[in-house]
Amino acid sequence: MRFPKIRPWVIPLLIAGVAVGEFKVFTKEQRHAAAGTLSGLKPPLRRAFSDAGQFEAKKKPTGIDWLGVHEEPGQTFDQYLASRPNIPGSVRKKLYVLPIGSFAKGVAPDLQKLKAYTAAYFHPMPVEMLPVVPDAAVPAKERVNPGTGKKQWLSPDILEWLPGKLPADAYAMIAVTMTDLYPDEQWNFVFGQASFKERVGVFSFARYHPSWAGEAVGDGTETLVLGRAAKVLTHEMGHMFGIRHCIHYECNMNGVNHLAEADAAPMHLCPVCLRKVYHAIRFDPVERYEALSKFYGANRLDAEETWVDKEAAAIREVR
Repeated sequence: MRFPKIRPWVIPLLIAGVAVGEFKVFTKEQRHAAAGTLSGLKPPLRRAFSDAGQFEAKKKPTGIDWLGVHEEPGQTFDQYLASRPNIPGSVRKKLYVLPIGSFAKGVAPDLQKLKAYTAAYFHPMPVEMLPVVPDAAVPAKERVNPGTGKKQWLSPDILEWLPGKLPADAYAMIAVTMTDLYPDEQWNFVFGQASFKERVGVFSFARYHPSWAGEAVGDGTETLVLGRAAKVLTHEMGHMFGIRHCIHYECNMNGVNHLAEADAAPMHLCPVCLRKVYHAIRFDPVERYEALSKFYGANRLDAEETWVDKEAAAIREVR
């Protein structure tokens, strides 16, 4: 396989001891500057991309957190523009989700809910869910992980297959699976991988259900699994828009190195990354937050609903 095109977005824990330079928290002035100049924008957009105290600065990493073991250059809004990212156009204008393999009820997240969340998150882009590809039709090498005893698919095999499944009107397509993934025989596992040039990616929900680690399953399990899956799906889609890992704020575009770190990350985007998404798809910020609020309210994601409602109200006040 030719790995240069393929970039894992979550590095396996087996390399978590790599030494890197100490991460330095950005000052308030540096964080504001990272969002770019806002002077030419209309008041609602200026408020949407401003930090009025509702966003939290990216904290120093501890233990095996992502920034503790990876040196990230970060990406300001101006650097994002300078990278000349691909953006949707009149032909490539839809986002697609491709389920592959089996999705057991009660363990897998609800695919239609994930479609609805993606549509709210990337409002107003159309989002379509493709038919499920059965296990037998997945052209990937299999192995049994020696540590878990569970089946895994070789993710580079899937990535080489996905471009041929990409619809003509797709801006990007993400494949999702409940089968664990591994990128190389020397690696334990990987949560997901993407080929940004080909505009495709694949990631696994296998390790997001508490039963994977032998944890208790309770009344809030469905909400927990849905929130975890929604976070990672939109994070990976964000990379398809050319957005790098965020190092300025606590943000859905933060890199994560383990499940606890993923759980601690917010579902919302920081003002820097939100402005990058706006550059690509030109959403109305109030309408976007209203769509997200509707989803959160219907799915018991109460803290997230409260957060977006406050943001929408603050933006309405400056109209």
